[in-house]
Amino acid sequence: MKKTIKIDPVTRIEGHAKVFINLDDAGNLENAGLVVNELRGFEKILIGMEADRMPHITSRICGVCPTAHHIAASNALDHAAGITAPPAAMLLRELMYMGHIIHSHSLSIFVLQGPDLVMGLDADPAVRNVVGIVQANPELARVALRLRTIGQKINEMVGGRGTHPVTSVAGGITFVLDHEKKNIIQEWITEARALLPIVAPAVRGLLLNALDKHPAMRNDWSAPSWGLGTVLNNRVSLIEGNLRAVDETGATMIEFGVADYDKYLVESVVDWSYMKKVHFNLNGMHEYRVGPMARMNAMRQFGTEMADTEYAEFAKLGGAPCHLTVFQTYAKLVETIWAIERADEILNDAAVWGETRVPVSFKGGRGVGHSEAPRGTLIHDYEIDEKGIIRAANLIVATQQNYAIINRSIEQAAESHVIGKTDDTALLNAVEFSIRCYDPCLSCATHAVGRMPLEIAITRGGETVKTIRR
Repeated sequence: MKKTIKIDPVTRIEGHAKVFINLDDAGNLENAGLVVNELRGFEKILIGMEADRMPHITSRICGVCPTAHHIAASNALDHAAGITAPPAAMLLRELMYMGHIIHSHSLSIFVLQGPDLVMGLDADPAVRNVVGIVQANPELARVALRLRTIGQKINEMVGGRGTHPVTSVAGGITFVLDHEKKNIIQEWITEARALLPIVAPAVRGLLLNALDKHPAMRNDWSAPSWGLGTVLNNRVSLIEGNLRAVDETGATMIEFGVADYDKYLVESVVDWSYMKKVHFNLNGMHEYRVGPMARMNAMRQFGTEMADTEYAEFAKLGGAPCHLTVFQTYAKLVETIWAIERADEILNDAAVWGETRVPVSFKGGRGVGHSEAPRGTLIHDYEIDEKGIIRAANLIVATQQNYAIINRSIEQAAESHVIGKTDDTALLNAVEFSIRCYDPCLSCATHAVGRMPLEIAITRGGETVKTIRR
């Protein structure tokens, strides 16, 4: 008899979803996937709003990655108005964004994935959480949470708010750096640098230990695919530059401006989830990934000393290009190091003291902008009328673009840790861990707080024969 295994809900991710694993009559994997239960209606909500409100409104889409939407919207409005924000404005936007990256990656590595890495995939769920990390490794927990706090403080000072920033606007930024603020941010950056000698080897060691305990993660959890990331001056970039697509071997297939995204990125609906899939259309349809590892596969250079050194270690352990699912976590570490170094560079760039805003008027037309969200490429596309009103909007978020690869990873985790196994603990968590490697933001929703129940139902012939609850 055919069997279906369900994981509902998936925990320690942004948003709410469930997983299905379908087995055939012989007990072999038939298919598996992630089902997103929420409907994101922001593209309709935006219609009829004033265009200049987009950076403020769209940042409310998500409480975890609001700065990514804030910057993508600002860039889209700049392009719609046909202006270029002043160099100082772009530097300050980027400084805000480096804080966002430090905060978001620290959250993903230590709070969402950390319990699996520190406590183990098969640990008791009652202790496999951030409290368990604090009890098991208080020093690592202290450093990790402090790093997250520093990132949020930078984001808050430059962005005006920690969760929903307000300072990046069409034409530039309203934040003005002064020497007092510079000194405060410099202290935070210096402190963050001092934490890296503790953080970097700890994360690297935890990942390698996980691979040693679960060899299937190294041998079977690999998803070769195309990759898409933003490059500027032949280096990784997060808020401006061209999009570069590379194939499975790392060869550059095409590089293009974000306004041409709809020539290559093709959205499609599935009948079992609210989230759309996206494929890359170039000489056929290709599954592809975005995010930290895809950015590194697209451009293997950060241009700062510590990040490039850590990337060399990453490439030695995981390959270049890398397709190991678990190494997504390592890629976030490398980007965190770079964000700290880059923030220091920006703060000490003489150009940061220049003009921060130019006048803007909307005469109607299209504006497309993007940012590299912590989870990957985020695109905002607006149609604006002559009165400055949004008449159409299209948003392509990172997790949509990773959807096909996430589903492939779920199948691999099911094959290695679920099918034919009797350990209910492995059944519950291994698949979830494979999803957390992508840090999905399923409907651009906030984290749930409190008890997150998990249920797996195994059915045979349409009847439930076993239920596992957490």
